[in-house]
Amino acid sequence: MKRAILGKVLMAAALVVGVAAATDKGKSNAPRSGADLEKSVRHEILMYSSYTLWDDISFRIDNGHVSLLGAVSQPYKKADIERLVQRIPGVASVTNEVKVLPLSPQDDRLRLQVARAIFRDPALSRYAMGAVPAIHIIVDNGRVTLTGAVNNNLEKQVAGIRASAAGLSFGPVTNNLTVDNPPAKKS
Repeated sequence: MKRAILGKVLMAAALVVGVAAATDKGKSNAPRSGADLEKSVRHEILMYSSYTLWDDISFRIDNGHVSLLGAVSQPYKKADIERLVQRIPGVASVTNEVKVLPLSPQDDRLRLQVARAIFRDPALSRYAMGAVPAIHIIVDNGRVTLTGAVNNNLEKQVAGIRASAAGLSFGPVTNNLTVDNPPAKKS
């Protein structure tokens, strides 16, 4: 008798847990607001263990459709990031327009030289801290582009000067750094 009651209680508990799991699963695939989805996509990209200062990924979201943009230093990263974003609840589709930078020993050497030049500067050394530094160095066939964010215009200029002085670049450094705290406009 006790076994029969215990069996019924266990079956009822399993049924409740199964219904709760199905309900939670349904919620996770429900459409999410643009801000929530944007936050989740950004989180997945930044938490990707192979995302480094040599990569720069941006994205656009339109009604659950995510377009990945930017450049990565290794071919596998493009597919990995697409797969991570595709798994996010609320993502309907992913368009992967990420460019894979050429695999080149010369570009690798230039990346290191530019990074040393930038991050050894006392005004910029704090940007080297963290799992993914705030300044990204993109090198494409000897052409250097800086992306990311710095605190002020002076730091942006110093980063550009240091990158240009690193040598071996084919042409001027493109400084696409954004400034978090631009100077106030005078009226």
